[in-house]
Amino acid sequence: MHTSEILIHLKKHGQLLDSDISAGTGIPLETVRASLAELSARGDISVCTMTTFKDGVPVEGIFGRASGFFPSASPGRKPGVKSPV
Repeated sequence: MHTSEILIHLKKHGQLLDSDISAGTGIPLETVRASLAELSARGDISVCTMTTFKDGVPVEGIFGRASGFFPSASPGRKPGVKSPV
């Protein structure tokens, strides 16, 4: 299967819909769904089903994200709380 490739893609891009994973990796959608189920069973990712609407037509999909993975902060200045001087 393509589980390692999908897991790396999720860690790089954050949570994604199965169709977005398929488009980003070039793996067929049915293979992506099977790999997501396997990764979820192992506890490497968490998934949920999601219904989105495109032009009023409901589209079912699987939304996945890496379990316990927090992406590193983006570079640059961050807003912070100003302490009174």
